[in-house]
Amino acid sequence: MSSLQSRVLVAVIGVPVLVWAVLWAPSIVMLIALCLLAGIGAGELMKCVGLDRKSALMSWTVIAAVFSVEWYYDRPDYVAIWWIIYVVVAFIHAIVKAGELKFVQITAGIFAVVVIPFSFSAFLRMEASGIHRAYLLLPFILSFACDTFAYFAGRAFGKHKLAPKVSPKKTIEGSIGGMAGNVVCGLIFAFVMDRWFGGSIGYGAMAILALLCSIVAQVGDLSFSLIKREFGIKDYGHLFLEHGGVLDRFDSVLFVTPVIEIILNLVK
Repeated sequence: MSSLQSRVLVAVIGVPVLVWAVLWAPSIVMLIALCLLAGIGAGELMKCVGLDRKSALMSWTVIAAVFSVEWYYDRPDYVAIWWIIYVVVAFIHAIVKAGELKFVQITAGIFAVVVIPFSFSAFLRMEASGIHRAYLLLPFILSFACDTFAYFAGRAFGKHKLAPKVSPKKTIEGSIGGMAGNVVCGLIFAFVMDRWFGGSIGYGAMAILALLCSIVAQVGDLSFSLIKREFGIKDYGHLFLEHGGVLDRFDSVLFVTPVIEIILNLVK
């Protein structure tokens, strides 16, 4: 199956499920989905840094990532305590194993338990703050649109490499195409919200937000590509067929979502 066919198949199946989960499903469904994504993403990252699937630290990290999202749902004031518990237990395990675990694996675990769940749980925080659920689609729209437009613009016009040592196929022309596509999609979203749902973000602000998110999305994409290149892997996983795993598909989303959360809370 080609990369393009994989993209189409994932989109045909995934987009309707995503829209349903964000717009109409009970909050508990979105919570479960985010917990699963955080757990799978944590496992992918730990595998990337060379941790065995059967390792106790692997299991502990996946469990801690899932519960980090869950605690954001019903006990957000105590989530930092959970992170401290994770760090203490992880280092106790490392001390007991004395040399079997590398420091990079422990720090990757901290990233997997703090940063990944923090980003995914931003959807729960936005919903809890009273933001219209339709706006929860924005992180996906302004991440996937950038990726899609950059992909096709790069194939059609790409000549100058963007970051050849990190992601050899990405081009400056593709990056510009991603930015332009993001702005267009952001303006379409603003029009739909303004016309039928009483949107709170004007067209000018949305254009700026979309442009900002396109830059952040590309930084997120390249950041996770940098990690893959450092550890010599092609994909984090195969949950989405040839399109990779959770961290391959949601790398940009993890960077974009907190940015949108901050901005929407400022303008609501």
